[in-house]
This record gives sequence, structure tokens and C-alpha cells, in this order.
Amino acid sequence: MSDYGHDLVFGSFVTPSGGDPGRTVGVAVLAEQVGLDLVTFQDHPYQPAFLDTWTLLSFVAARTSRVHVAANVTNLPLRPPAVLARSVASLDLLSGGRVSLGLGAGAFWEAIEAMGGRRLTPGQGVRALEEAIEVIRQLWDAEARGGVRVDGEFYRVLGAKRGPAPAHAVPIWLGAYKPRMLQLTGRRADGWLPSLGYLQPGDLAKGNAIIDDAAQQAGRAPQDVRRLLNIAGTFSARGRGELNGPAEQWVQELAELALGEGVSTFILASDDPDDLRRFAGEVAPAVRELVTAERDRGAEPEPQLAPEPTAAPPVRPSRATVTGGAFAVVPTPDDGVRRSDQQVWDESTRPTGPAPDPNRTYTPHEQATGAHLVQIHDGLRGELAQIHDLIEQVAAGEIDAGAARSHINTMTMRQNRWTLGVYCESYCRIVTTHHTIEDQSFFPRLRARDPRLGPVVDRLEQEHHVIHDVLEGVDRALVAYVGSPDGLAELRAAVDLLTDALLSHLSYEERELVEPLARLGIA
Repeated sequence: MSDYGHDLVFGSFVTPSGGDPGRTVGVAVLAEQVGLDLVTFQDHPYQPAFLDTWTLLSFVAARTSRVHVAANVTNLPLRPPAVLARSVASLDLLSGGRVSLGLGAGAFWEAIEAMGGRRLTPGQGVRALEEAIEVIRQLWDAEARGGVRVDGEFYRVLGAKRGPAPAHAVPIWLGAYKPRMLQLTGRRADGWLPSLGYLQPGDLAKGNAIIDDAAQQAGRAPQDVRRLLNIAGTFSARGRGELNGPAEQWVQELAELALGEGVSTFILASDDPDDLRRFAGEVAPAVRELVTAERDRGAEPEPQLAPEPTAAPPVRPSRATVTGGAFAVVPTPDDGVRRSDQQVWDESTRPTGPAPDPNRTYTPHEQATGAHLVQIHDGLRGELAQIHDLIEQVAAGEIDAGAARSHINTMTMRQNRWTLGVYCESYCRIVTTHHTIEDQSFFPRLRARDPRLGPVVDRLEQEHHVIHDVLEGVDRALVAYVGSPDGLAELRAAVDLLTDALLSHLSYEERELVEPLARLGIA
């Protein structure tokens, strides 16, 4: 069992199809719009049906602003490492530090030879890859004195000038399956990137063991190597096998891979927009919550006299710093501002829980769960603010204006409405997933451990159902807006009502639960 403690990353593995280039780019842009962290493309330069991967990566980086991009994985035999290093660094600088470098030793050797590459044996491929990593890292090290010098068996770089340095420390991920490649991953790489479909049961554990041992022998820590995984599956109403079932099944399986096998980056191989929306909106946030909860549950409490370290993410300084002693997690106050004339409940009838004991002290570990709840809510608040901003951009015609053909006004309008629709749909799923986890996990444990909290929990669950209805109203308004350019006022009104309900609910929940979560020791 391995959990290397890395933050979780969710990405897409998009086919670089040249048959419909606009759709290929559109799927990549959609990955950013629905909230994924990473977009990757396979790299097979000998495949005439595919777009060139590095040209495509550059184009997608220019069409996006947040998502990271990478080849999955770069075909090294057809991309000289010195030139590749400058390509990666240049794109990283141009994109603001959003590039990662996946590397492979090579396969499909007949096709590689047909393109002018050199056929290598498996052992030669590993040695060539290690030399290439040395060339790339030296070229990126722009501050070192002298030129790049690698006089290798496969690559000779004798005095090339260094630079440019990338905008950030570009990680190198290796697509590895065999022991020699796994050992190289442990010695020199920043990540291991296999595909689940090529692995047999037990291969992840075996690969981790080889990588960990090689890393330690090289003077590195196993945690220095991120574990990534390409996955594929089917969303269906009933479970029919591995990653073939409802989103809840996907959540459980990926959480087990994260906690049991150390996987911290999941890259979904799919060109289906609905798959990407569900992966980003339903699966990713729920996996993050489950993994964080399990990590917090398994963490050892820190001694009260040494409160600095904490196993859970610290509360932002603007709120409170989690230290031992008095309860320091500050619930988010309700500012009383309401955007809508409509009210979905009577806030004056909300029950309250037992008053905290003023003489009780709390360890940082006890306070971590309440702090994490505030952070999750802050994420929902931030996303809600972005929805309002998107609506204003749509009203002004500013969304994706550079990407759409400005002289075809109707097409620009359609693209704007579609972009907003994707975002709202994703956000509604995130809220629903968060509430489902609370209803099925947090709330029953709170009620069981302190029956005095029963009325508060009952009210919170009732409000979840009301918010679900409000979200349905947003969806209906969104459908009406997509069908009619005159529906923006109704959409604004629906989102205003959601804002009033959700912000009020989140503040109420924090006010009543952050202290009991610490007092009752619930992770």
C-alpha cells in the first residue's frame, strides 16, 4: 500500500486527429472549460492521420489560459533531445509555465525507420533515453557555466549554448513498463506515466517498488516521483466492470488507486465531451474529497506544544492559522447581501447546535477538518463568482472572441452560449456531488456522535434538496438561453437565486459544524 501524498491532478488524453482539426482543438479547450488540470496528446509523427503533436500543443496552449499541456508521450527517436529541450522551454515560456514533458524510449520501430529514425533494441532505447534526459536538463540549466557537453553512445552535444530556461521546473514523465525503464524513472525522472490498459494486476505495486528502490539508491526520495496513470472507461447506469459504471463507482476505484497504489494524476483517454464533463464535474471533486478525508483520518495528531506541522492543508491566513489552543477556524460570515427578490426558505427558523465549551482546547489535527470544510466552500464560492463573471462576459460578447471568427456574429454568439453552458453544467454537478458526500458521510456521523446536532443536520439536508431544485432552475434557464438570445435576464435571475441560497447555506453550515467536527474528531 502506497500513498506518496501528492496533490491530485485530473487530465484528458485527446486523440490528435487530423480529420477534423477544429473538433480536436475544441475537445482540448473543453477540458479547460470543465475544470480539468491537464490536456495530453499521443505523439506518433509517422501517423499521417494525426496532427503533429508539438504543433498541436502550441496551438492549444495559445487557445487556453490555465490548463497544462503535455505529449503523452513524446516519441524521442524522431525528436532530437537538444531541439526538443528548446521547444519545450519556448512553449513553457510562451504559455506561462504550463508545459510538462512526457518521454518514451520508442516503439513501432518500422514506422520510425520509415521516417528516418534509427531502430534501437530495448536496452539501447533505455540508454538513449537516459542520455536524452541529460541533454535536456543541461540545456534548461541556463545559469550553469560553459556549454552543454554530453558525449554519449547515441547523442553527442559538444558545447551547445544553454537556454532558454523554462518558465517553471518542467517535470519529465516517463512512459515505462519494463524493469530497466522503471529503474531509470526512479533515478532520473519526475513522474511515471503508464496506461492502465497495458498493466496486469499487481503491476502498479511492482513498478512502484522498483521505482522506489532505484530512487533511494540514487539518493532521492520515492516521493520525488509522481505516479500518473492513463485510464479509459465507460460511464453507465450499472456497474459492469473496472471503470465501467456510474460516477460513484469511478470515484471509489480511483480513490483506491490513489490511496493504495500512489496514483496522483488520472488522465482520461476520451474524445467524448460528455465523458470529460462527468469526469471533471462528478468524479474529480469527489475523489479529491475522499482522498483528503482518508489522509486526514490516517494522519497522526501533532503534539500540542509543537503546532507548526499539520497533516491537512492550512487555513488561508485571511481566516485563521490552525494552531493548538482555542478554536481558531473562523466560519465565513453571511454578509446579508441578497441579489434576488425570491426567498427559498425562512432563515429565521434555522436551528442552532450546542454552544462550544469556552474552556476546551483543540489540537491542530482536530481543527483540520473544519478548516478543510471552509476551503471546500471557498472553492464553491470562487466558482460561483466566475459564473457571474462569465455571464457578464457573455453579455458583452467577450468570451473566446479571439478564437471565433469575429465577422460571423451568429457563430460567436453560439460559441459564447455553449461555453457558458459547459461551465454552469460542470459547476452544478460539483455542488451536487459535494452535498451527496456530506449527506452520506459527514452528517450521519455527526448525528450519531452528538444527537443534539440532529435538528441542525436535518435542516442542512433539507436545504440540500432546496438547492438541488434551485440548480434545476439554473439548468432550465440555461436551456432557454441557449435556445433564445433573449434569455439572458432569466439566466441572470436564476443564478442570482442560486447565489443567495448557496452562500447563505454555506455560511450556516460552517457556523454550526466547524467546531463540532473538531470536538467530535470527525475527518
